[in-house]
Amino acid sequence: MRLLIAEDDTRLLKSLKHIFEANQYMVDAVSNGMDALAYAESEEYDGLIFDIMMPGMDGVEVLKRLREKGVCTPALFLTAKTEIDQRVEGLDAGADDYLPKPFSTPELLARVRAMLRRRDNYVPDLCKFGGLILNRSTYELQCEDKKTALSGREFQIMEMLMDRPNFIIPIDDFMSHVWGWESDVDVSVIWVHISNIRKKLASMKANVEIRFIRGAGYKLEEANDL
Repeated sequence: MRLLIAEDDTRLLKSLKHIFEANQYMVDAVSNGMDALAYAESEEYDGLIFDIMMPGMDGVEVLKRLREKGVCTPALFLTAKTEIDQRVEGLDAGADDYLPKPFSTPELLARVRAMLRRRDNYVPDLCKFGGLILNRSTYELQCEDKKTALSGREFQIMEMLMDRPNFIIPIDDFMSHVWGWESDVDVSVIWVHISNIRKKLASMKANVEIRFIRGAGYKLEEANDL
């Protein structure tokens, strides 16, 4: 899962980024409303976490503009206890939840999990294809009685492939969703991670294969369909 966090308190923003990355989320972090709007418009995120009071544009206005543009990514507001009117306005603008500051890490994580489960495009914890099971809760792949753990990046790549089996996913889509649309990492990292995933599939004798389509991208297929 990929999150966008917008918070103008530098220390809190750094702390939030660390918390979510430690819990296997991919995170982009910005510190003002204009950047939050620009990033969120890409629709590369599974969830948004916005502070209400931000320079440039407040979180409520950012969300209003996103909803007007048809961006339906679920959103949670972080609010000060005194911002009661803004909480109501935020919920009316299309927010899914809010969490008053200060908050506990377990509650924050629980609310984000609940928010993601309520998405219109809700996805179950288990994704299945060709006898292979991807567990979104444990970041494990399973084939019959064999299991293997995935790293955060490997999980993101495999989730994209299993969500759209038999569909060619362009390399640019992997780069923007897994590493972020402004990342300057070399595209060769895709090959490295997919190579590692292939080894794990082979170790489980899974009946699926990640196929490279030259000039197009990668595709997940059942082995007997090749």
